[in-house]
Amino acid sequence: MQTPWGDFAVSDAHIHFFSRKFFDALAGQSGLTAAQVGEKAGWALPAEDPAELAQEWIADLDAHGVARAALIASTPGDEASVERAVSLYPERLFGYFMVNPLEESAVERVRIAMRCGLHAVCLFPAMHRYAVTDPRAEAVIEAVAAFPGRAVFVHCGVLTVGVRRKLGLASPFDMRFSNPLELHGVAIRFPKLKFVIPHFGAGFLREALMLADLCANVYLDTSSSNSWMRYEGLELKTVFRRALDVAGAQRLLFGTDSSFFPRGWNYEIFEAQTRAMLDLGISSADARAMLEENLPRLFT
Repeated sequence: MQTPWGDFAVSDAHIHFFSRKFFDALAGQSGLTAAQVGEKAGWALPAEDPAELAQEWIADLDAHGVARAALIASTPGDEASVERAVSLYPERLFGYFMVNPLEESAVERVRIAMRCGLHAVCLFPAMHRYAVTDPRAEAVIEAVAAFPGRAVFVHCGVLTVGVRRKLGLASPFDMRFSNPLELHGVAIRFPKLKFVIPHFGAGFLREALMLADLCANVYLDTSSSNSWMRYEGLELKTVFRRALDVAGAQRLLFGTDSSFFPRGWNYEIFEAQTRAMLDLGISSADARAMLEENLPRLFT
C-alpha cells in the first residue's frame, strides 16, 4: 500500500470477523432472525461457511493493498470461524478469538484453539464482568503462555457495542474491570507473553501508558476512531505523541477496528492515523514498524 513514507506491506492488527455465528448469537438475544439483525444493523448477512467471509475479507484487503490482518472472532465459542479463515490464508491472516474465562470449558477451548494454530486470546473483562486477576482469568492466560509465539488481547476502558443499541439490547458491562493497571501483576508474572491493549486503552490512556512503561511485554493498538479522546480534550496527534514517547514505535500496532460489510476495510481510520503520524514528523523506520512490521513480529 502506498503511504506517505513509501510503499508498505500494511498489517492491520484489529479487524472483527463477524461470522454467521455472531449474527446468530445476536438473533438469539433479540428474538430476531439473523437476516433481521443484518437489516436493522445495515450489515450484509455473511454466508454460513466462514470460508466465504474470509474470501470476502481477502478481496477487500487486496483492493486496499493491505498485506496482513488479525481477524477477531467476536463472540465466545466462535474460534472455529477464524480457524477456517486462517487455514485458508495462513500467510495473510492472524486468528484471534474471544474467551469468557468464567465458562467452565474456557481453558480447554484455549488449548484446542492454540493447537489449531490461532494466535491470540481476547479477554473482555468489563463485558463478562470479571477481574483480570481472577484465578479463572489467570488460568486462561497461563494456558496461552504455554504456547510460544502467542499473545493475549485485553480490552480495557470504554466498551460500547453499537449494534446492541440498534437492536434494543442492553449492554450490562462493568467498567470497574476496565483499568489497564489491573493487568500489571499478571504481565509481570508472564514476562515472555505479549499483551495487547487496544484503542490506546480506550479512555485510560494514562494508565495504559503507565502499564506499558512498567512492562516491556505490553503493546498498544491504535485501532478505532478513538472517540474516547473527547473525555480529555485530546487530539489523535497528541495521543500518538504520548504513546510514542512512552512505548516507542516498536510496541504500537496499527489497527482500524474494521468489522462489517458492505463497508469493509475502514480506509478513513488509516487516513486519519497516518495524517497524525505525518504531522508528528515520525521517521520512515518508525512508520514502517507500526504499519507493517510489529504485527507479524508479535508472534515470533
